[in-house]
Amino acid sequence: MTLPRSAESAPLVRRTLDASLRGLGVTSEIRADIALAVGEACANVVQHAAAGREYEVRARMDGYRCIVEVVDEGGAADPAQWGGAPAPPLAESGRGLQLMRAFTEDVRISDRIHRDGAVVHFEKSLYGTVGEAVEGAAEEVPAS
Repeated sequence: MTLPRSAESAPLVRRTLDASLRGLGVTSEIRADIALAVGEACANVVQHAAAGREYEVRARMDGYRCIVEVVDEGGAADPAQWGGAPAPPLAESGRGLQLMRAFTEDVRISDRIHRDGAVVHFEKSLYGTVGEAVEGAAEEVPAS
């Protein structure tokens, strides 16, 4: 999805991705974690990617995990801040990356190649609990 860099776009991304994952049978707990992470990534673009008018959200499933990338067209954020000290617990901002790391796996932020901007990448395992990938999708293997 390519979206305008506006506050209204983040809820649209969350709802669209959630509906798609629900249609594929992903559990509500996993969907909530993904929605939180993608919402934080979109909010960061809206707040910090001042040079860009649009941003892109890419999402795919490979059967074992959901892979999401939020791509912006540039911003004023210093890449050194991406791995910086955690925000204080009562801070009103600055906790987005911490939340993404807490609720998803393999969070990475990188510069775009050959263009201004950044790519926020995260993955989420579709296994909520042992043996649970998607609701009703796990096959029982008969004991031999």
